[in-house]
Amino acid sequence: MTTELAKREQNEVATVERTRGGLTYSPRIDIWETDDELMLYADLPGVAPENLDIQFENRELRIHGKVCPRHDNVKFLYGEYGIGDFYRTFSIGETIDSQNISGELKDGVLTLHLPKTDAVKPRRIEVKSS
Repeated sequence: MTTELAKREQNEVATVERTRGGLTYSPRIDIWETDDELMLYADLPGVAPENLDIQFENRELRIHGKVCPRHDNVKFLYGEYGIGDFYRTFSIGETIDSQNISGELKDGVLTLHLPKTDAVKPRRIEVKSS
């Protein structure tokens, strides 16, 4: 392997963005809508439930968490897993029943259920014959 190639491969270790004096990254998140709720899936490998803070206020969903380093004193040949703080916010246009928001963290995936209020759910209108 040439010295130039070795240097290039050594520099391929993924870096995370430094902001607000610490490390941060942006986890991948999918959101979709059903008739009854909004669903959010977030890939959060390495996040412990106690290091996760989720808040919904004024039609804004805020997700803040922390991923602790998985290994100490290791020189990575290649690394892509994010460590440090992450903070994501989403404006939710629908009227959400905030008292019934629920979530679970399983196998590194956060699932949030944001149920819609009855006022915004689609409603079937029954038509009677006369």
